[in-house]
Amino acid sequence: MKANWTSLTSTGRLSTERAGTTEKDTKAPSWRVNSRTETERDFDRVLFATPTRRLADKTQVFPLEKNDSVRTRLTHSHEVADLARSIGTHLVNSPIFKKIMSDAEGDDPVRLGRAIPAILGAIGLAHDMGNPPFGHQGEDAMQAWVKNNSSELFPKAKDDENFLAEGSHRQDFIRFEGNAQTIRTLTRLQVVKDNRGLNLTFGTLAAAMKYTVGSDRVQKGGPAHAKKHGYFESEASLVREVRQAAGLGETDARHPLTFIMEACDDAAYLTIDAEDAIKKRIVSFADLLSWLEGCASLHNDELAQWVIGKGREAFAEVRNAKLSPSEMNDVAMQIFRAQAITAFVSSTIEAFENNYDAIMTGGLEKSLLDVSRAAPFAEELRVFDRERAYSNREVLKIELSGYNTLQVLMDYLWEGITKRTDGGVPASKRSTPFARYAYGRISENYRRIFEGHASASRESDKRLPIRYKELQLLTDMVGGMTDQFAIDLHNELNGFRLDTFAGR
Repeated sequence: MKANWTSLTSTGRLSTERAGTTEKDTKAPSWRVNSRTETERDFDRVLFATPTRRLADKTQVFPLEKNDSVRTRLTHSHEVADLARSIGTHLVNSPIFKKIMSDAEGDDPVRLGRAIPAILGAIGLAHDMGNPPFGHQGEDAMQAWVKNNSSELFPKAKDDENFLAEGSHRQDFIRFEGNAQTIRTLTRLQVVKDNRGLNLTFGTLAAAMKYTVGSDRVQKGGPAHAKKHGYFESEASLVREVRQAAGLGETDARHPLTFIMEACDDAAYLTIDAEDAIKKRIVSFADLLSWLEGCASLHNDELAQWVIGKGREAFAEVRNAKLSPSEMNDVAMQIFRAQAITAFVSSTIEAFENNYDAIMTGGLEKSLLDVSRAAPFAEELRVFDRERAYSNREVLKIELSGYNTLQVLMDYLWEGITKRTDGGVPASKRSTPFARYAYGRISENYRRIFEGHASASRESDKRLPIRYKELQLLTDMVGGMTDQFAIDLHNELNGFRLDTFAGR
């Protein structure tokens, strides 16, 4: 089945209470002008959301970085959003837009021409919203905590009130995934009267799903859409509703715009992680240039040789300018980065156009970058980043500190969540002073959902086991923290825990 762009950019919402003003909206004041389309409102809702601001203190690659020039999750997300939106703008102003319109059921070209760039901007900005503190080490720490405590968390006796069946109920946490947490954050964890999160349009929500399977259907080494899970069991029914409205039905096919966002994410981090490593003086620009020039796989690669050549020219120019070593590295890398991004963007557009029919029918199982002419260059940059930047001793030391912080913090919060007088009643009184304090430090909004308040709960929550809800409260809280907040809360609770032991 071929997808169509009218459904893919659907402006329907999970709740009509927050839909934008229309001609039928008689309550709108006479002075109000509908200057934004529904998909443009989506971008604005993401931009102004609290979790977006928190990305400013979440690790991109280098934890607790003091150098303001080095990227955080927020600056990375803005860069991805900008690249994605610019590609969208190109698509709606290029010959392929005629092909897009032919797959749009006679849609208004002006509406569609505004919707595609807006959706790409919104999902680019939102794509890391669910990532926990300390980058991928944070995800690893959360997964490890669940695995290390699995005997307590997942009792084997089926008559135990804390029993969780095998499958997605367990795998959601054993494989905790920031991408799935992004969908939960967008649709659930914001405080709004209609309990629909940011209430984004169906088209934007469907496009935001980088992975389209649940945690019990992950295929390591499989197709791009199934390498990780894209949603939790708690949002499964909502995801089905969104994908049905977007015309993706019961298939696992990605939204076509997801391919573009993913390519922009890859292009940004591959290039910019190298730039940040140079800014931190972990490596020099000469190291990067030497690495790429020595890659046999790139010797006859036209795209790679063009970028390398531009880097070589830039390096020669800055050497002649008699700059300091740090300035020379920065300026040369900036020029190289600009040319590398140009190559990635051009390759992404070309790959999208060449694979358009496969994308629209769900037949493309690889990422857009993997089927582009930039694939060899991207792979060598990935290896350079991994071996020369991510493996730096100081980086690993700080990452380990963040990992250990989350392990202990999760112990403390788990006590606050589970040590209560009535195990079957989430809101019942905590049984120890420390548990009462720790539970009180969890976001009120997250606690409201956990306790099943009418204003915050959904019908789907009623079928979730209590142990699932407990674990989800823990991951909601930890996943939403910034790096510094996690450290501060750890230290705060640790101080009380030490005081408790000292008083015994």
